[in-house]
Amino acid sequence: MNLFVYGTLRKGEGNAHYLKNTTCLAEQCWTYGKLYDTGYGYPALKQSHSSRVYGELYAITDSELKQMDQLEGFNEGESNNLYERVEQTIYTDNGPIIAYVYIAGQSHLLNKSIPDGDWKEYRLLNSKHGKVPYFAYGSCMDHKRFIEHRKGHYFQNMLGVGVLENYSLRFTRKSTVDGLGRADIVEEGGRVEGKVYEIPIEALTEYLYHREGAPHAYRATFVTINLHGVETQAITFTVKNKSEETAPPVEYEEEILRGAHGYLSDDYMVNLKSHMNSLKNQIEGGKK
Repeated sequence: MNLFVYGTLRKGEGNAHYLKNTTCLAEQCWTYGKLYDTGYGYPALKQSHSSRVYGELYAITDSELKQMDQLEGFNEGESNNLYERVEQTIYTDNGPIIAYVYIAGQSHLLNKSIPDGDWKEYRLLNSKHGKVPYFAYGSCMDHKRFIEHRKGHYFQNMLGVGVLENYSLRFTRKSTVDGLGRADIVEEGGRVEGKVYEIPIEALTEYLYHREGAPHAYRATFVTINLHGVETQAITFTVKNKSEETAPPVEYEEEILRGAHGYLSDDYMVNLKSHMNSLKNQIEGGKK
């Protein structure tokens, strides 16, 4: 059976250890609902079709489900549960899946709305101060852009090259300016390399959110990267509503390659160039 989690059970959160022996089916997924800060250090979901709630999807056993029921204050067949357990459609990069979701069973849990539907992002932004690892995999690897925008001071501390397993670099964001592709990570298998920076929170709020068009074009999300042999949680950006891939414009391709040169592995660079060339060939083929 499957379980969708959106709060303290997610990777890097306080109760993540409850799922340490389970299989994560998707890091990037969402379901319909409205998310709230309960005020008790954990969120609650209210069913709704007007917005999204982001989280992770796990395969669990019967005994693990009973443990989750106990944690969430759910007793089957009883009324006045703290949370109720329901089945909902979960949307992943590989298609929809039905899973259990715990929703608010009591109205006092619906304390403060979380507009963008991501508990981890909400907690990070409300910390206001501090630093976070940021995984750059596309044009944000190009330090020249940071300098041109007078934001280079935010990206002085590069921690190294991060490796993101089980994802592929794709160009699923069709620009409204030129109709060409912009970079994205898609959870479909594969391997993505990128630069990892330690950045202050204000680099997100004062620069990266605007640059990425978040939360409408791209959205902030969290991935588990391998950094110097250690699994590390990092923030990055992924396309919110993915389109069919199309080739990037020349200047955008140049930014990616310039930023990656001398940092990412030779094999990865060869595959990246080959993929972008194949997309360009598809466009040229369509013109004939």
